[in-house]
Amino acid sequence: MARIIAIANQKGGVGKTTTAVNLAAALARTPMRVLLVDLDPQGNATMGSGIDKRELGASVTDVLLGEAQPADAVVRSADGYDLLPGNIDLTAAEIQLMDAANREGRLKAALETLRGGYDFVLIDCPPSLSVLTLNALTAADSVLVPMQCEYYALEGLTALLQTIDALKAKLNPALEIEGVLRTMFDVRNNLANAVSADLTSHFGDKVFRTIVPRNVRVAEAPSHGVSIIGYDKGSRGAIAYLGLAGEIIRHQRERAQSAQKSRTSSPETSA
Repeated sequence: MARIIAIANQKGGVGKTTTAVNLAAALARTPMRVLLVDLDPQGNATMGSGIDKRELGASVTDVLLGEAQPADAVVRSADGYDLLPGNIDLTAAEIQLMDAANREGRLKAALETLRGGYDFVLIDCPPSLSVLTLNALTAADSVLVPMQCEYYALEGLTALLQTIDALKAKLNPALEIEGVLRTMFDVRNNLANAVSADLTSHFGDKVFRTIVPRNVRVAEAPSHGVSIIGYDKGSRGAIAYLGLAGEIIRHQRERAQSAQKSRTSSPETSA
């Protein structure tokens, strides 16, 4: 059964889509069975996966509105992961969903029909607290938060954590933080180093050890319709995302081991 991870931050420009595409590709190389869901109307994760968002037969919009089966909208990327593509039609879908029954649970219901075929499902969220983001957070097991190490990013992180707490109380009690990922990091920047230290001090092991550096090759890859893993697997950016994939896989194994220990030590099991 797949672990569903929403990649979210209410602040834009922090590397959500870059992380979604490159983490999907890195996990697929391990190899894991991966599905990437593009829930951002900009459709950048779709384009970055080598799929033309203007020529989709079916998309996540059709799935959310009940006009297509989830499996019929899934396409294969050149990087070895599957994609549930998105485009500007998501804006119209968001309007239609506002008054719909179970509007926050549409994506969760769709992914329940798919998650048995994957190890990980990643959701690229829009940079706002919209009904689309609520769908992602309702469907997810955890949230991965990419952020730049700058002052305003800390404010955005605080707002997101408040949103997650509120959502846990109403829609998804099991939702947890997968981790905070430091992106576009420049070690020569004193402020970045100071914010990074504050993050680690405050959030401890919820901050990924992996740090994604500023890297020109990462910025170039989307124009070729591939991830940084497919574009230049020896670059610093590719190495960072492969390291992040390793951390996430380790987290999942630790959870599985912990769950196994809980089952074997429970009174019912030992009785």
